Amino acid sequence: MPSRATPPRAGIFKDFSRRWMLRAGVASLATSSGLAGLTRLGRADGFAPSPPTTPFLDALPLPSFAQPSAATTITPSPARRIPSNAVFYEIETREALHSFHSQLPLNSIWGYNGLTPGPTIRAKAGIPNLVRFTNHLPQNDPVGIGSPINAIHRHGGFQAPEDDGYPADFFSTEVSRDYLYLNPGEDGNLWYHDHSLDITAENVYRGLAALYWNFDARDSLEGELDLSPDALRLPGRMDNGSRLYDIPLVFQDRQFDKQGFLIYDSFAHNGFVGDKFCVNGVIQPYFDVQPRKYRFRFVNGSNARQYEFVLRDGTTDVPFDYIIGTDDRLLEHPLANVSGFRIASSERVQAVIDFSKYAGKEIYLVNRLEQVEGRKPKGIVDPGVQLVKFRVAKRKVDDPSQVPPTLRPVPPDERPEAVLAAGVRVRRTFEWNRQGGAWAVNGQLYDENRIDAKPVQDQYEIWDLKAGGGWEHPVHVHLTNFFILSRNGKKPASVEQGWKDVVVVGGDRGDVQILIKFSGFTGKYVFHCHTVEHEDARMMANLEIQPKR
Repeated sequence: MPSRATPPRAGIFKDFSRRWMLRAGVASLATSSGLAGLTRLGRADGFAPSPPTTPFLDALPLPSFAQPSAATTITPSPARRIPSNAVFYEIETREALHSFHSQLPLNSIWGYNGLTPGPTIRAKAGIPNLVRFTNHLPQNDPVGIGSPINAIHRHGGFQAPEDDGYPADFFSTEVSRDYLYLNPGEDGNLWYHDHSLDITAENVYRGLAALYWNFDARDSLEGELDLSPDALRLPGRMDNGSRLYDIPLVFQDRQFDKQGFLIYDSFAHNGFVGDKFCVNGVIQPYFDVQPRKYRFRFVNGSNARQYEFVLRDGTTDVPFDYIIGTDDRLLEHPLANVSGFRIASSERVQAVIDFSKYAGKEIYLVNRLEQVEGRKPKGIVDPGVQLVKFRVAKRKVDDPSQVPPTLRPVPPDERPEAVLAAGVRVRRTFEWNRQGGAWAVNGQLYDENRIDAKPVQDQYEIWDLKAGGGWEHPVHVHLTNFFILSRNGKKPASVEQGWKDVVVVGGDRGDVQILIKFSGFTGKYVFHCHTVEHEDARMMANLEIQPKR
């Protein structure tokens, strides 16, 4: 039985300049060993274009679902108090071969259970999960992208500090670590990914990302077939273990050398962008759909790239029928006939598309946002890049799903106007800027031994988030979600008025003010830029949640 990790807290990668030296040494070793056909470290001066690939040659793959383990096969550490109704999972991080496109060679990836995206965990509110992650990553990997240490962060989740994937709580090869997720309620649209100190960008780029869905009586696992009075009956149903009509779309950009092998620039600490667009791990796939409603869960899993999505029927843009959720939660009310939306690294949006009016047609999901560097997007282009071709069948099918007018009501005492009327005593300002060639929060590089803020549990605060230099930073705060009060002093756009756990600050997006509180747990957590190269280059800070007085 693998032991639970007791990771060191002193960072072996704490000095990122030392890390760069180490990585360059690995690259030199790979080259001198004659491993020219394998993926190697990138160059600081950019790459030639990736080899051409034919769009819509390959089908959109759907991530598998993680299967629970029998309780007798996984024994928690004696120090852990595990609820008696917990469901157990065992997941491995390991190297595997993966096809990004049928015209490219198989590539070495690191994946949860050897898959990218990894297996989706389906949870039920009120039923805890204990997930044992075992690190089987190779110690002497010739590819040169990533380091074989793991820290697992369930992004958007509410979990104890020891289960949050604190960056310095990493564990090494052939070591396991248990993570307990209590799944308290409405945080339903999560994902999990590596969060290891200083090497998150490389490990996620190599493939360590997957989804975590939480269902309850309202947004139920039975979906559209749930006839109980509280059920939303959104598109989605179970069929022989599969989830039909509820479809994840994980977007990642990648770069390949002239032989078709994955490459990455380890010196691109301003933010790495590639020129190939993968959806669920495949470049520009097609997806066969029925002429009915589908629920799509958009996840930006890219390191630095932002997207602006539109739907296109031929040369005509058509609206998304509904936007129903942002980040980890459903909106209070669906937004109808949305022309398009922007999504930054780690943001999520849930949309419903009714294909019944497109029977027999081909509809395209298009990215209209050009971006060539980590600073920010360059601007809107036309016609943009087609990322997914939806091939709509001709024959009508039964569709019992619905999009009700109310999804997740916000409790009256949690509405921003009510909270502000009651008074908010604590206000903080965080500025996100360049510092000495790295990235800083309030002029300070990340130090795991320094506490940057001490919020009190269940006490509301107002945070003013600012950024300079024309850079845009998607800011993610652990252990919470929040409301955006204003963007540049004005009310945020409709798609930003629900619960959020990521918000873009700076550049063309401007300054942001959020209403935030931390509940459920006390202890040490982080908040950071989710352009993960910025995070690795120290754009991160520590929170220590204090017990309520």
